[in-house]
Amino acid sequence: MDGLANSDAGKSELGADRTGAQPVWDETGTRPAAPTCPAGLIGGAAYAGASGPPLMLIEGLKRAFRPGERAAVDGVTLDVYEGELLALLGPSGCGKTTTLRMIGGFEQPDAGSIRMRGTDITALPPEKRGIGFVFQDYALFPHLDVFENIRFGLHKQPRKQAEARVREMLELVGLSDLARRKPHELSGGQQQRVALARTLAPAPQLVLLDEPFSNLDAAMRVETRQEVRALLKAAGSAGILVTHDQEEALALADRIVVMEAGKVRQIGTPSEIYRNPVSSFVASFIGRSNIVSGTAEGLGAETPFGRVELSRAVNGAVDLAVRPEQILLEPHAEGEAEVIGREYRGHDQLYWVKKGERRLLVISGPAEQIEIGARVNLRVCDCVVPINADQAGLIRR
Repeated sequence: MDGLANSDAGKSELGADRTGAQPVWDETGTRPAAPTCPAGLIGGAAYAGASGPPLMLIEGLKRAFRPGERAAVDGVTLDVYEGELLALLGPSGCGKTTTLRMIGGFEQPDAGSIRMRGTDITALPPEKRGIGFVFQDYALFPHLDVFENIRFGLHKQPRKQAEARVREMLELVGLSDLARRKPHELSGGQQQRVALARTLAPAPQLVLLDEPFSNLDAAMRVETRQEVRALLKAAGSAGILVTHDQEEALALADRIVVMEAGKVRQIGTPSEIYRNPVSSFVASFIGRSNIVSGTAEGLGAETPFGRVELSRAVNGAVDLAVRPEQILLEPHAEGEAEVIGREYRGHDQLYWVKKGERRLLVISGPAEQIEIGARVNLRVCDCVVPINADQAGLIRR
């Protein structure tokens, strides 16, 4: 298998629903109804760049590998828009790769549906979906040069037309001068670009990327992921990226789908996910958070830090997600807390601080260094996010 779904075959199959049923849209005609996505929580907002209905709508996907065991994917509902880069993010075993495989047709769901442009493709084989796939190990043919690797996905096209498309792809990914090199003569980043060019050559409607940067070193990952985003945007292709790397998802995606235990926990833009997590899991998995309890009244709450401002009005007992960079350390001989650990990271410093029996994480700038054992006062310098019990219940439903 070359990892590509043939776009021509996909287009011929996607003209009409095999059942004859018409897709159901909401009253605006631009966003499908998704009753399992509570508005403002895991449903989130539509992709900001959307100019029409979603390219793909996924509803209620379920997959269990053995009877009686917890489902690997349990009721996943989401949508993907034209030109959008969507990240499926979560810890190992959360169901993100199984979800991707079901979207690509490599795994059949036990329940749920996948629609492309309103047409049900749930039962279609991979080669008839019009979807491209970039594998974790790139799956390049070692005996073929760059040019022929890219041309492999165009074997059904006339030779001259295919070769013209390959040259176009080589120019797009900046590898025209390396067209006759074999894969082993390329760097990891260059191999990644060849794999992406091969996937984009048949003009798929959607590209799936499974942990595409895991084989690259840290410096190469940063450079290559921005190249991949730029290439997908230049090609006008939508993409779904699977990753467990929070930084990667925040840097690359237009929207992020956070998954845990087979379920979608939150969908939103990187900023929404980071600044307004809806649960302690999301707050702790996306970046780092100190989860503290408090008593809220309107836009304020009494906490172990004293009174803090809230990002929205709530009342009663509440848990709060306080980001490490939202806490200021103020050295004081009689301070309320003690610095018990410090990690200098060049651009900032990470402190572990103990207040009573509680340990807190604080991030500060690189200039002022506070020694281990020093006493400090703590001050929250920004609005913090309340995580209410009613939200947690809504997410679980």
